[in-house]
Amino acid sequence: MMETRTFVAPNISCHHCIHTITRELKALEGVKEVRGDVTTKQVTVAFEPPATWERIVAVLHEIGYPPASA
Repeated sequence: MMETRTFVAPNISCHHCIHTITRELKALEGVKEVRGDVTTKQVTVAFEPPATWERIVAVLHEIGYPPASA
């Protein structure tokens, strides 16, 4: 089942940041779409198994763009 999550990554400062996040997340099996906005620092990820939200968050931490805690 497809799941979509939107989060804020405070470390986003430019389009290169969005490109890095997109490239790294799309490398995960099951991630279908990644959309980022430099102005709002929001990223939306659409994914399905075997990808999990926990794995996506782990990758974001690894590459230096952890989601802001709500």
